[in-house]
Amino acid sequence: MPFRAVTEEEIVETIRSEKWALAELGRLECRRNFPFGKEWNRKVYATKQVRPIFVEEPTEIVVVTVYTYYF
Repeated sequence: MPFRAVTEEEIVETIRSEKWALAELGRLECRRNFPFGKEWNRKVYATKQVRPIFVEEPTEIVVVTVYTYYF
């Protein structure tokens, strides 16, 4: 998560608040934009988009990976 500059709180908030959609291999995904206003890879970006890929199990949600986009 630190390598992609995303926090666990952002992932949880995204999964709890955004509409889920089907992803590849029967997994689920959702997206949420967060204000960023910081430097990432020597460029300043105003917005960070968090896109977790996850599976809903009977007693928990298992996050497989998280994609982060900056714009």
